[in-house]
Amino acid sequence: MQVVDQKIFLVDDPIFREGDPGNAAYIVKKGNVQIWKMEDGEKRILGNIGRGGVFGEMALVDSQPRMASATAVEPTTCLIITDRSFREKLDSADAFIVALLRIFCRNIRAMQTPN
Repeated sequence: MQVVDQKIFLVDDPIFREGDPGNAAYIVKKGNVQIWKMEDGEKRILGNIGRGGVFGEMALVDSQPRMASATAVEPTTCLIITDRSFREKLDSADAFIVALLRIFCRNIRAMQTPN
């Protein structure tokens, strides 16, 4: 089974949007991705992911919608880890590690949710 696929994104191509279902995680093979979200009608940049960086993984761990948007800021090639591939790996992982991952994701999401 193929664990990853590859996709090329052009400048300003959306990779995913805040609220989308999380059906893949991404590894930047080449290029740069901006992670951002809208707050009070303003675009707030959360960070940039360059070569070797991983993003979109939380939605695979906890099956929750995307917390932010991701956009290519230059021609970018990403390796794509599908939900199915990730689930197969997660199912064979140590239960303690899986539980910790879910707790980490829940805590990060809680910190990003306005009171």
